[in-house]
Amino acid sequence: MVINSFLSPGMQSLAQMNVTAILTFADSAIWVAIALAAAVGFYCIVLLTRRVKQKGFPGQAAEQAFVDDVTERLAKNDFDGVVQLCDTPELWSRAVPQLVQIGMQNRELPVKKIKQLLGQRFERDILANLENTASWVATMIKIAPMLGLLGTVVGMINAFKKIAGAADSGIDPAALAGDISFALWTTAAGLAIAIPLLTMGASASVKMGKLQESVRESLSTILDELEAAKVRVGR
Repeated sequence: MVINSFLSPGMQSLAQMNVTAILTFADSAIWVAIALAAAVGFYCIVLLTRRVKQKGFPGQAAEQAFVDDVTERLAKNDFDGVVQLCDTPELWSRAVPQLVQIGMQNRELPVKKIKQLLGQRFERDILANLENTASWVATMIKIAPMLGLLGTVVGMINAFKKIAGAADSGIDPAALAGDISFALWTTAAGLAIAIPLLTMGASASVKMGKLQESVRESLSTILDELEAAKVRVGR
């Protein structure tokens, strides 16, 4: 290189040692980064799946039973009974009971305002949390292959460095194969992390969509009955 021609032999040796140390450190750092990406990604996807499951009902029958119970109480103008129903421990983590309780606490407002309030609370308190976790999963899906590609580049740099420095002493096939193996294994590891995360992330997104639909349908039925109850009591 042109720059090396201006350096003394000692400085050239020091620069060579620094590059070698950096590349050696990079080998270990890339594996650590890939492991962290895998740990964060799979932790977030498990957390996301669990949260989506907690916010919904165990099944359509359970959700319909809750909606029927609420509408029956509203048909009797039993607003306090609806609040007590939603405040039971087994329903604390469910999205629909949480929102219904907020609606009952603000039932003096017009139904149109209640719908807007519940939509805002659903977006802010429930959906935003799920989307934040999903964004971490998407980030790990992007990072893992990039780390694998970085490992490929570092491995090939090491391999070509050995080839360039073996003009006099000859090439060590074992060392060269180790660098190429590192390059390929990091690429494979990055893809092996990204592919299942992508699949599970897509599945979680479908479940989030179903949760939104079920919440919207249940709240629509309950709010219609609330509007009728408000008319009956003259509010």
